[in-house]
Amino acid sequence: MFKADIVNRMEACGAMAIVRTESIERGKEIARGCLQGGVDVMEISYTLPNAGDVIAALNHEFGKTMLVGAGTILDAETCRMAILAGAKFVIAPNFSREVARMCNRYQIPYAPGCTTITEMLEALEVGASYIKAFPISNFYGPQLAKIIQTPIPEMPLMASGGASLDNLEEWLENGISCVGFGGLLTKGTQEEIANNAAEIRRIIDIYRK
Repeated sequence: MFKADIVNRMEACGAMAIVRTESIERGKEIARGCLQGGVDVMEISYTLPNAGDVIAALNHEFGKTMLVGAGTILDAETCRMAILAGAKFVIAPNFSREVARMCNRYQIPYAPGCTTITEMLEALEVGASYIKAFPISNFYGPQLAKIIQTPIPEMPLMASGGASLDNLEEWLENGISCVGFGGLLTKGTQEEIANNAAEIRRIIDIYRK
């Protein structure tokens, strides 16, 4: 899968499940719920030591139907481990030039967390596919994208934190390309996750008509 194809698929979905789980089976349950509701992008966080095993298991179980990436990638060593485990994209709460180089080497989209315009521009200059507005999306809310894209319209932004079913449309209207969801797409039963995913899908599809 080419880097551009991965970015296009993330953009087409418009939403992503941010998953932290110690259980491979729970990871599969979350994936089934997300797919059932129409969300086919998942980030598996490397805050837990088994993240690589979860990524590999999800790829084996779901193949190309689920786009599985790695989150909380702080350094190049972890980045390479995640890519070798099968991660199709890499997301981080920080910006690292070493991680950017590793992702470029393997042609994997990189979305670093940035808090300033300077950081964002530096990340784009070394090949970032998205800028993850973290943790500032929690504080500025849906207006964040409009503020950033007024001087830099081409800035590709990903929201991580602060989005809900009530304000998702506003995030999209203001220029966010992909919105990350934690609890809505990871908590509860498979059916509850599927219902939330379906509502997220409905909002995105209506906005994009």
